[in-house]
Amino acid sequence: MATTAPFSRFEWMIAWRYLRARRAEGGVSVMTWISLVGITLAVFALIATLSVRAGFRAEFVDTILGANAHVTVYSSGRVTESGQLIRGFDDYDALAARLAEVPGVTRAAPLIKGQVMVTAGEGSTGAEVYGIRPADLEAIPRVGLGANAEGDIARFAEGIAIGSGIARELGLGLGDRLRVIAPSGVKTAFGTSPRVNAYEVVYIFTAGRYDIDRTRIYMPFDEAQSYFNKEGRADEIEVMVAEPERVDDLAAPLLAAAGPEGMLWTWRDSSGAFLRALDVEDNIMFVILSILVLIASMNIISGLIMLVKNKGRDIGILRTMGLTEGAVLRVFFLCGASTGLVGTAAGVVLGCLFAIYIDPIFSFVNYMAGGGVWDPSIRGIYALPAKLQLGDVLSAVGLSLFLSFVVTLFPARRAARMNPVEALRYE
Repeated sequence: MATTAPFSRFEWMIAWRYLRARRAEGGVSVMTWISLVGITLAVFALIATLSVRAGFRAEFVDTILGANAHVTVYSSGRVTESGQLIRGFDDYDALAARLAEVPGVTRAAPLIKGQVMVTAGEGSTGAEVYGIRPADLEAIPRVGLGANAEGDIARFAEGIAIGSGIARELGLGLGDRLRVIAPSGVKTAFGTSPRVNAYEVVYIFTAGRYDIDRTRIYMPFDEAQSYFNKEGRADEIEVMVAEPERVDDLAAPLLAAAGPEGMLWTWRDSSGAFLRALDVEDNIMFVILSILVLIASMNIISGLIMLVKNKGRDIGILRTMGLTEGAVLRVFFLCGASTGLVGTAAGVVLGCLFAIYIDPIFSFVNYMAGGGVWDPSIRGIYALPAKLQLGDVLSAVGLSLFLSFVVTLFPARRAARMNPVEALRYE
């Protein structure tokens, strides 16, 4: 007895006939459309969420690595003969040279850091000063050469560089003078008086993080030493590495190069808790949206059960004509799987378009909401980013197709095991 190959042309033809049949003809086209739209929206939501999550994480990490030290080497302090605790490094150039020789380190630079109050006109705000050498400032990715900035970085030795948030808040432009006030200034017979100096703004940078642009000021290293009364000393050493994601592997050699007084603080230490929270949120969101895909896939079961019930007479006739259980199962499997396949493809297209055109979409939403949808002071970055990754798309596609195919098997198996005699008894 001749047998036909699985998924033969006539099986596809019958499945297509059932899918496009109207309800008056015993079909369930409305349920098919509901299933199709549900899966499309579920896959779209999953891809859109994964892309925004990946974009937010990438932008957040990039702004951390692009404007901050990957590793900060600081001093545990030493006690002088008079019992005074002194922090910082006297041999900072030699220490920076030793750290730069560690394999994997791209740059090591001494820093002076201090908290100040800055004023211009009637405005004032708090800021953090970073004393750094011009060549080291130029090498900072989101601040130095090639960054989104105004002014001439070559003139850094003649003034200061400030974040765009400070410039905007105080109404400063290039060439304006900014008064910098430090609480620990000149020591007099009446106590310590604040130190007040005025500096020309020669460079305005936008690092991409609200908290950095809003608070950070770069000052020439020698001037910062004099301003904060730290002549001949550096507060810490800023270390940049070639592979920031593997910074923990460099902890031991960096500590060995820093000596017994040195201690480390990596970018993971400063932002690790937030990144771990993002990972937990990512996993929870994936589970929640996977349930959404499952719910959308369950509509396929409803549609197929109705289809099997309406097509009971047809199934009985086909079985009496010699159609095997396997062929019937494949016909109804094709009905459900086709819905899942088309819905998944449409969801992928919509999700990818959303990730690619997120900026105009977000601008439209912000406009319709009257502005203020995204507050950089809370989220740290200026816009909602999206990063389309092949792995995220494949995981969404794989999940949707797997669920669509699995839920289709149950009603298809029920149709295949239907007794043709019982199906035709009352016909």
